[in-house]
Amino acid sequence: MAEKGYRVLGYAIKILPTLPEKINADEIETSLTLIGFAGMIDPPREEAKQAVAECKQAGIIPVMITGDHKLTAKAIAKQLGIISSEEDIVLSGSELSKLTLEAFENIVEKVRVYARVNPEQKLKIITALQAKHHFVAMTGDGVNDAPALKNADIGIAMGINGTEVSKEASHMILLDDNFATIIVAVKHGRRIFDNILKFIKYIMTGNSSEIWAIFLAPFFGLPMPFLAIHILWINLVTDGLPGLALASEPSEENIMKRPPRSPKLNIFAGGMAWHILWVGLLMGLVTIAMQAWAINTKNTHWQTMAFMTLCFSQMGHVLAMRSDTQSIFKIGLFSNKPLLWSLLLTFALQMMIIYTPFFNNIFRTQPLTLYELGIIILVSTIIFWAVEIEKWIKRIRNK
Repeated sequence: MAEKGYRVLGYAIKILPTLPEKINADEIETSLTLIGFAGMIDPPREEAKQAVAECKQAGIIPVMITGDHKLTAKAIAKQLGIISSEEDIVLSGSELSKLTLEAFENIVEKVRVYARVNPEQKLKIITALQAKHHFVAMTGDGVNDAPALKNADIGIAMGINGTEVSKEASHMILLDDNFATIIVAVKHGRRIFDNILKFIKYIMTGNSSEIWAIFLAPFFGLPMPFLAIHILWINLVTDGLPGLALASEPSEENIMKRPPRSPKLNIFAGGMAWHILWVGLLMGLVTIAMQAWAINTKNTHWQTMAFMTLCFSQMGHVLAMRSDTQSIFKIGLFSNKPLLWSLLLTFALQMMIIYTPFFNNIFRTQPLTLYELGIIILVSTIIFWAVEIEKWIKRIRNK
């Protein structure tokens, strides 16, 4: 019955002719007669099985620690998918106590189930996994779980059945006591972190493009492409509005199919620094190329054209960089409506400062003809297509 996942209780009796004056358990609980047993089962939730599968997809290794019998624990673990191969090990508390820390560390990465372990052994498990450079999340609800929750990288307490001590020792509390909620939290956490990285990438790429344009212009014999107020406008409006809207970016399709990010990696890992440099350089070159063309054609609006080229290039960049690998045409233009609204507002504000006399005086801009505006928009799309090509190359490499 234990092998089928049942918790088995045995019942025994002893008939005494008289009631002893003094109750001594050691004397009374001898020569008992077994009269039967009962099997109880708490079937795993369907969402728990799905959560375990999603864990494995996301590079998270689920490990069961239970007070049940070893055979019962093994059966439940197989039903949940925690045990999926012959190499997966099941250890009982008594077996674990016989292992030295060094011997345990050699097998800890293969152990998937621990049965009938004590609180000190839970700490031993966490210590061994951390020694192997694993980032450990531990769930618990009892007073005895508090030390393990405190020493884990992430302690997760139960909000309904958990004790106050376990809640105080933990870093996160599950309000519904459901393991599947942890996976939902992981997904939201990855989405938030991704969007923070996208914001940083967008802002720093825009800033680097301004630096490249200002730095390279004199080398090509060109005057300063921007005024100080232009740079201020770009940082506040062209960077600010779409950048904030990136917080609304939905999760990418493969967000739960990629391995966890190492806490030791800095934010510029994974090609982000390279993207900031080359896209910023390309944006700067496109800007000063537009400036040079306007000056060579005796166009007196050259500074306004350079300013608008950089602004529109950044708007194209934020559309293309919404995903690291997927094309904008696959994820959909309308999947992040706040971003679209922010781009429309940014475009309207750009039109306002070049076609309104009042703002012409403040920003030192001049109204552009439809021909000039069309050229600027066409040239600015170079950045959009360049980033789309970069993602296409990434997809080929991933395949």
